[in-house]
Amino acid sequence: MRKVIFPGSFDPFTLGHLDLVHRLSELFDEVIVAIGKNQAKSGLFSVEERKILIEKALKEAQLTNASVISYDGLTMELVHQLGAKSIARGVRNATDYQYEKNIAELNQKLADAETVFLMARPENQAISSSMVRELAHFGADIKTLVPSDVAQAINQKYQRSE
Repeated sequence: MRKVIFPGSFDPFTLGHLDLVHRLSELFDEVIVAIGKNQAKSGLFSVEERKILIEKALKEAQLTNASVISYDGLTMELVHQLGAKSIARGVRNATDYQYEKNIAELNQKLADAETVFLMARPENQAISSSMVRELAHFGADIKTLVPSDVAQAINQKYQRSE
């Protein structure tokens, strides 16, 4: 069984992330969206809230071979724990690639895990979780950037009605 780990903070989960999961689900038998816990960061959503929102998005997209977990620690440890051989990363631009390339080299060397890079589709290249948070903070319409349940949850965080 070909299993891939798609790690990230996903705060919030965007349509770019969802597109990557969809594309990964066609390449692998099992896609595990792995929400990394970062104690140093206080996010917009708790890890549990993110997990619920991602599960809803995957269900709505009918991605039956994708699941969501959270983890604390190194991704390479998670890869071994789950018996995966691959890690997936999305790349939007050259800056993303350079950053991800260095991590991929270490994961290959230390965990014997191959990293699969998927280029973001042109319509998703400008979408980042940090940009979505900033836009939402200032009241911009984010409905075309995130799944509908995520947009509703973000608006609730900022106590705005749709």
